[in-house]
Amino acid sequence: MPTLSVIIPTFNEEHYIADALHSVQFADEILVVDSMSTDKTVQIAKSFGARVLPRKFDNFSNQKNHALSYATGDWILFVDADERITFPLKKEIYDAMEKGTHTAYKLNFPHFFMNRFLYHHDNDVTRLVLREKCHFEGLVHEKLIVNGSIGKLKTPVLHFTYKGLAHYIGKKDSYAWFQAEQLLKKNKKVTYFHLAFKPFYRFFSSYILRGGFLDGIPGLAIASINAYGVFSRYAKLMLLKKNMS
Repeated sequence: MPTLSVIIPTFNEEHYIADALHSVQFADEILVVDSMSTDKTVQIAKSFGARVLPRKFDNFSNQKNHALSYATGDWILFVDADERITFPLKKEIYDAMEKGTHTAYKLNFPHFFMNRFLYHHDNDVTRLVLREKCHFEGLVHEKLIVNGSIGKLKTPVLHFTYKGLAHYIGKKDSYAWFQAEQLLKKNKKVTYFHLAFKPFYRFFSSYILRGGFLDGIPGLAIASINAYGVFSRYAKLMLLKKNMS
């Protein structure tokens, strides 16, 4: 039977990490790459038998590539601290590893927001992959580069995406600053197209095209905040260009 390493990136996740670790105890190895947490994240991870890899954060790709360099399993499963692997998904993961039909597999993530799972605001993300066939690229929204075919598993991951409205907005703001700084380095210009049309299209895509309206008020809130995140990115880029940040 092929072996499995789980990689979990963390930073101050003491309220979430225990349940994530509990859900992946079936793995042969658990690696927690920690961005210098100041809470009890590291102690909790060690109590579950995980190997903790402290590393000062620079970008998401480097964090995960660092953990990959320490992993020993034939397969890698990437899990975030706010995600849970259920027993049916565990079985499907092992079936996929044993058959080896594909080099990697996408998992489905319905978002959890305002006390419900939003099945019309979900993502399919490549998270299960042969260790020697992958690496990460990108700074903010890292991309897993896979050398081979990619399949998809059916059982969703329980993803407790947002700790609340304020947390979600704060997360969008944090990403927006990071993205704006990267755009500034590339000398990108800001126009009304970026400030008006792009946020509008993000709302339209999230709420109409992806069926967010079927998720009620939470779907409307998610679509609105996503649009705000796009607007915030380019507004912050304008501030950086004018040295007004």
